[in-house]
Amino acid sequence: MPVKSRTLGIITGQGAMPRAIALEAKRQGYKIVAVALKGLTEDSVEHHADVFKWFKAGKAGDVIRFLKENDVKEVVFAGKFPKALFYRGVFSPDLKLLKFLFNLKDRRDDTILNAVSKELGRDGIKLMDMRDFSGGFLTPEGTLTRKGPREAEWQDIEFGFRVAKEIGRLDIGQTVVVKNQAVMAVEASEGTDEAILRGGRLAGGGATVVKVSRPEQDMRLDVPVVGLQTLECMIKAGIRVLALETRSSIFLDQEEFLKKAGAVGISVVGVSEASLKSKS
Repeated sequence: MPVKSRTLGIITGQGAMPRAIALEAKRQGYKIVAVALKGLTEDSVEHHADVFKWFKAGKAGDVIRFLKENDVKEVVFAGKFPKALFYRGVFSPDLKLLKFLFNLKDRRDDTILNAVSKELGRDGIKLMDMRDFSGGFLTPEGTLTRKGPREAEWQDIEFGFRVAKEIGRLDIGQTVVVKNQAVMAVEASEGTDEAILRGGRLAGGGATVVKVSRPEQDMRLDVPVVGLQTLECMIKAGIRVLALETRSSIFLDQEEFLKKAGAVGISVVGVSEASLKSKS
């Protein structure tokens, strides 16, 4: 049953996830207060928000004041917030954020997330689990396109899954590109799309992309997400297979994605550690 008279703040990053989260939260009865970051937000949720405002990336004090002025007690980060943002000209931290960054012991995702959660908590704002507003987007199990991977591609999926989990454990990235059980590219601060393009170029086509959650992934920030933009990069890179971890990755625009993927001969599968073990 939809909740009543609750307000959700959405800090919007790159990609289509902010719009999807806003639509689901509105369906649940939330009032939406959206924060868009200049130079970062791509798919504006302006038309789906009750209150909307643009901010320069890094103006943490202004954002928190805006949320409090609009009686926001719950907030979700939606979209991609690349670490490379820290090193771009669009990032201009205010004193509040500079103090926050100075006190971090490192810039690992878990470190940043825990610090952000505590900082928001001091202002009476709870950082929400993204799955509260994305249950319908979670990747299902099994072969999702009509055509499934070949035996050799399943071997690449199993190999890539192990490698991706390890780089996730080290907090490097969530995605690997593999071919013939060799790593072509590992995602780092550049993000999934750039890793796919680089890996596809090095593989000379025919590679497999594996995207997983980090071990003990906190679903409040940096959740694995794929959408139509990911598919466009895969087509450009000549990728043959996409494997996504089930129940802990978000798969946007599934129907359109799978239709287009099938039309160009890309196989898409939802896998888990248990399902891969059962195949071996």
